[in-house]
Amino acid sequence: MSKRCYYETLECQKGATVEVLKSSYRKLAMQFHPDKNPGDASAEVKFKEISEAYDVLKDDQKRAAYDRFGHAAFQGGTGAAGAGGGNPFDFAGSFSDVFEDFFGDLMGGRKARRGNRGQDLRYNLEITLEEAFRGRTAEIQVPSAVACDVCKGTGAEAGHSAETCPTCAGHGKVRATQGFFTIERSCASCRGSGKIIRHPCKTCRGAGVVQKDRTLSVDVPPGVEEGTRIRLSGEGAAGLGGGPNGDLYIFLSVTEHAIFQRDGHNLHCRAPVSFVTAALGGTIEVPTLDGGRAKVVIPEGTQGGRQFRLKAKGMPVLRSAQRGDLYIEVAVETPVKLTKRQKELLREFEGASQAGTHPEAEGFLARLKEFWNGGDPA
Repeated sequence: MSKRCYYETLECQKGATVEVLKSSYRKLAMQFHPDKNPGDASAEVKFKEISEAYDVLKDDQKRAAYDRFGHAAFQGGTGAAGAGGGNPFDFAGSFSDVFEDFFGDLMGGRKARRGNRGQDLRYNLEITLEEAFRGRTAEIQVPSAVACDVCKGTGAEAGHSAETCPTCAGHGKVRATQGFFTIERSCASCRGSGKIIRHPCKTCRGAGVVQKDRTLSVDVPPGVEEGTRIRLSGEGAAGLGGGPNGDLYIFLSVTEHAIFQRDGHNLHCRAPVSFVTAALGGTIEVPTLDGGRAKVVIPEGTQGGRQFRLKAKGMPVLRSAQRGDLYIEVAVETPVKLTKRQKELLREFEGASQAGTHPEAEGFLARLKEFWNGGDPA
């Protein structure tokens, strides 16, 4: 009986990509696997057919030979692919590609490793805007698991050592075969470490680690922002069973400032200006975050909300010599608690005002008239 076309077996078109072939094979293999169809001889035959087809088509050389010669490419004495005889197919090997995609190192897999990595730790550090500007070195106290000083992290009492686990022979994992599958699991006896401690250390009770506060120095560079994360490699919790330490992550938060508001690398400052200075012009003095002072010239007729830019007076750019800018926003202050004479002078000023004295107010009134007249400026 002639064999069915491999492409038809995998329900794919000739020329399909490896990804399409793999996806189709994965679907069909799970559908017809003998473990899912116990006692069904036809399902077992179907499973072998699709495994054979995928084993050929996933390999570029085998696929090229098949596309050229068909099944004859793999018959003894015909074609290079079949030279030497024997069974060129490894059904279990084919299915293992998909099996690893599904389960990865969940069952042990190739990525299984001895010992457990320590946990990553988080520390929240609050700094001022000035500290974010200049940078600082902070001393922090971190409670974490560290290697036991008594047993040097081995978990065994003095004079004793860990023994090779008899269950897994020191591999840290055991295998179980079920039907077509060979599954690896962490050894329950040694919890994947491959070692058994029969005389545990009394200080750490065999864990190899103890809880202890550590003092660490953290360098905060100039220019950091809210939410900046600093990673200290290997400063997290100690690993178990000889595993590596975790990492420590410092999360920075910057407190609000009484004068400056930050926007990225730029700073903003709202400076009150008297009614007279805004009208007649003048000069005001403003602070800078580095502790200095800067003069800002206020032109005659300055309106509230106008901003003046001071170049390179903002925040440092992280790991750079550049700096952002400082923006001074003018807030024209309306005088309060006026004397009788001051009120009289203001009324005289109002009476002596002419067209163009209050351009914003006059423009707004003009727009109002146009709106009330239905769009007719008259």
